[in-house]
Amino acid sequence: MRLVALDTFAERIGLKRGQGAAEARAMCPSLDVIAADPAADQAFLEALADWCDRYTPLVALDGTDGLFLDITGCAHLHGGEKALISDVLSRLFSLGVEARATVSSAAGLSWAVTRYGDADVIAPGDGDPVLAPLPVAALRLPADTAAALERVGLKQIGDLLEAPRAPLARRFGSSLLLRLDQARGFEDEPLSPRLPVPSFSAERRLAEPLQDEEYILELTRHLARDVRSSLERHGEGGRLFELLLFRVDGRVFRVRAQAAVPLNDAVRIAALFRERLQAVHDDLDAGYGFEIVRLSVLRSERLDPAQQDFSGAPDESQPLAAFVDKVSARFGPGCLMQATLAESHLPERAGGFAAVTDVAAVLRMPALEEKAFPENRPLRIFAHPEPVEATAEVPEGAPRSFNWRKTRYRVARAEGPERIAAEWWIDGESHPTRDYFRIEDQEGRRFWLFREGLYGRETASPRWFMHGVFA
Repeated sequence: MRLVALDTFAERIGLKRGQGAAEARAMCPSLDVIAADPAADQAFLEALADWCDRYTPLVALDGTDGLFLDITGCAHLHGGEKALISDVLSRLFSLGVEARATVSSAAGLSWAVTRYGDADVIAPGDGDPVLAPLPVAALRLPADTAAALERVGLKQIGDLLEAPRAPLARRFGSSLLLRLDQARGFEDEPLSPRLPVPSFSAERRLAEPLQDEEYILELTRHLARDVRSSLERHGEGGRLFELLLFRVDGRVFRVRAQAAVPLNDAVRIAALFRERLQAVHDDLDAGYGFEIVRLSVLRSERLDPAQQDFSGAPDESQPLAAFVDKVSARFGPGCLMQATLAESHLPERAGGFAAVTDVAAVLRMPALEEKAFPENRPLRIFAHPEPVEATAEVPEGAPRSFNWRKTRYRVARAEGPERIAAEWWIDGESHPTRDYFRIEDQEGRRFWLFREGLYGRETASPRWFMHGVFA
């Protein structure tokens, strides 16, 4: 057993990560050792990342014990960089979390100073003096590279700042110079947010926490009005909305609602979340209340204004869209399905069902004509063809009898074959040729069977399958 994480006291008495637990107990007999739980640590870090959304939507994970926050354009909302960092650390301390933080113009510089230095805010241009006394490990180098640098006497970053770059690259690789330039701000290091950044957003910071669901819905309607003004300026409507509820104890709830058509109507947006909150009522624990409520538009589309005719008749898509939105918000996005067609020769792949997410696509779907359902095929087929044991008089002829589901059937009449070959336009797929037969047994029951594989060309012993039953 080895130590994987230490608190401040353990670091002060000289314990190190990777040290054996027995050796650590010898140094400190009263040492309290807790079994590591990486999954719980990751879940806790994810929860802290959700909590940090109150400061900026650009939050990225840094390994297993750190977070990157891009506060560009957000610091003035919290009184400046010093006030923001003070608020973050004080709030985390009140939640029982010991954290360190640094604000700078480069992610690499903030990482190095947070873990190996003691500065809180570094002004642009002051990076080199702050980096110089830090160890080379602060550059996020591999352990073997850092050890090799220390062996040749390059123990601090200041030693690398004065050394020629070409010999360093030849001996230790180009990654050393890349990390050095990232820490100095010479190379861009874009952050990858863990969650999509909303296109439009509006929030309220409350003086008194909210607990009642009706008050939350009323506030959501006011936020929807603010979002609507932004959507109208861009000529767009929201398709996917998210309601963030920041509880006073740090927990964050995310409630998403999807619209079947682009929306910018505040009343309909609030109605979506009324249904969603009723659906997730048992999972939404208000606790001591929510202090921040934010409404975001995660996905939007072009919304062309439509004018009603003189009769005042509404658009035919509106009642259907309202029904789809209400049902999907209450029971989930996959509760409503629509039949779909696909370009495929194989019967089991020629059609299917898909969740109704876009009313416009449903209205654009052409009506199925009567000829779309051939009389020589059953209306419903099995999702997966079932194997049968068939006996035929000739290798490529219709079966005379077959066993299916432990029952033997004797064939009275047979029609076919209807040959279906594999799709040539799909790369990487090869399906044997199928010969379909319409079979009627001596009891008058009708079946749809096929023989897989051409005898003598694709296989030496073709197999038979049951694919459907005629009503």
